Amino acid sequence: MTAPEPERPQPNSPDPAGADRADADPRQAPSDAAANPRRYPIGPVLLLAVAAVALWGSSRLTWVTLTSSDGLTEPRTRHLNGGLWFGALTPLALVLLASVAAVLATRGWLRRLVGVIVAVVAAAAAVPGAAMLAHRGNVTERAATLAELPARARVDQVTTATFPALLSVLGALAAFAAGVLLARMPETTARLSGKYDNPVFRRAAAAEQVAERQAKAARRQSDTPDRPADQAASGQLSERVLWDALDAGADPTDDDPGRR
Repeated sequence: MTAPEPERPQPNSPDPAGADRADADPRQAPSDAAANPRRYPIGPVLLLAVAAVALWGSSRLTWVTLTSSDGLTEPRTRHLNGGLWFGALTPLALVLLASVAAVLATRGWLRRLVGVIVAVVAAAAAVPGAAMLAHRGNVTERAATLAELPARARVDQVTTATFPALLSVLGALAAFAAGVLLARMPETTARLSGKYDNPVFRRAAAAEQVAERQAKAARRQSDTPDRPADQAASGQLSERVLWDALDAGADPTDDDPGRR
C-alpha cells in the first residue's frame, strides 16, 4: 500500500503561508523608515550655532576707539564694543541660539516658517557691520554720542576696527544660509523626538501613521481580493503609537476602513 501523494500547489495559486512569511520578515518588507527616509537638519543647526557665536563674539569686541580732550584734563580714550555700537547685536545672537531649539522641535511648514524668521534676523544683523565696512554714516558723530562726551569736549581721533564688523557680517551670512536651507527643507525631514514631545503633535502624527497604514492595507486588498484583510496590512505600530492614535480618535485596529 503506497502513501497518498501530497497535493502540489498550483503554480498560480497564492501561498498564504509565504505571504505571511513575507510580511513577518523585516528583510523582505521595507520599513516605513526606508520608504520615507527622514534626516535631521544638521547643516542648518551647525550654521545657526556658528552664526550665534559669531554675533556674540562680535558684540564683545571693540568696534570703535575714540580719543577726546576738553583742554582741562588729560585726553581720554573710550572703547565702544559691538553691543554698544549696535544694541540689538547681542539679542539677535540669542534669537539665533534659541532658533536651534525651534528647528529641532518642529518640522514641515513650522520649520520653514522658522527659516523665514531666521533669514529676516540675519538680514538685520548684517546691517551695522556692512555699514561699517562700507564707511557709511557719520562714525565720529555717532561715537561721540555713544561715548556721552561733555559739551566742552572735542573728538581728537576715531579709529574703527575691521575684524569685529567682518565677523558680524560672516555670522549674518551663516544665519541667512541656514534660513534659506530651512525654508527649502522638504517634509521628510525629522524633528527631535522623545518622551517630552507635545501630546497634541504626537497624537496627530500617530493618527497620520494609522491613516497611512490603513490606506496601504486598502490598496493591497484591492490588488489581491482573495487575500485576508489582516494579511494586507504591512508593518506593526508601536504601543505608544496605538494609544496616541486612540486618543486622537483613530482606530488602529481597523485595517479595512472602507468596509463600514
